[in-house]
Amino acid sequence: MSELPSERGAEVGRRIGVGLMYGLWRPRVLGAWKVPASGPVIFAVNHSHNIDGPMVMGVAPRPTHFLIKKEAFVGPLDPFLTGIGQLKVDRTSTDRTAITRALGVLESGGVLGIFPEGTRGEGDFASLRAGLAYFAVRSGAPIVPVAVLGSSERRGRLMKGLPPLRSRVDVVFGDPFEAGDGSGRRTRKALDEATERIQKQLAAHLENARRLTGRRATLSSGSLR
Repeated sequence: MSELPSERGAEVGRRIGVGLMYGLWRPRVLGAWKVPASGPVIFAVNHSHNIDGPMVMGVAPRPTHFLIKKEAFVGPLDPFLTGIGQLKVDRTSTDRTAITRALGVLESGGVLGIFPEGTRGEGDFASLRAGLAYFAVRSGAPIVPVAVLGSSERRGRLMKGLPPLRSRVDVVFGDPFEAGDGSGRRTRKALDEATERIQKQLAAHLENARRLTGRRATLSSGSLR
C-alpha cells in the first residue's frame, strides 16, 4: 500500500487552520458534536470558495485529510500540503495512488474530506461525482455532510479573492449517515443508487443549514475565481 498521509501532520494542519480561520474571520460552528469521536468518517463538504477546505480543517473536531486537486500542489505548497497530511489527486484520470491512500486513511480510522461536486461552483451539491459513493460504500464509513455558508457572499476590500476580514462564516455539520443499502454491493448500479441517496441527504442538510443560519442560497463564486 502507498504510504499513508501523516495523522500527526493533519493535526498540525488543524492547529494552523484554527489560528488562521479564527484570526482572519469569525467562524460559527454548529453540530460539531455530531461528528463521531473515533473511527472512519467521510466529510462531504460543499465547495463555493477556496477557503472552504481550510475552514473545515480549522473548525472540525478531528484532523482531516482532504482530497485536493494536484494543481494546488505547486511550489512551496506541495511539501506544505503533503506535510499536513493532505492527499493529491489527479482529477483527469483514475488516480489509483490517491484512491489507495484515501481508503488507507479510512481503514486506519481517520477522517477523509471530499468535495463531492468535484470542483468549485455554486456549492449547492447539485451535481455529485461518483467518488464519494465509491469511498463510502467500499469502506463502510459514515458520511457527515458539512455546509460552509458565507465564504462566497461578499468580496473583501483588502484581499479581493477572500471574504471580508472578520466576517462571519458558518460551518454546519450534519448527522452521519450510511451511503450503502447494507448489502455491501459495489456494482455500478449500487454506486449509482448510493450517489442518489447521498445527493438527497446532502441537499436536505444544506437546506437545513441555511434555515439554521438564516443564510440565503449561496451566490455564485465565479467572480472570485
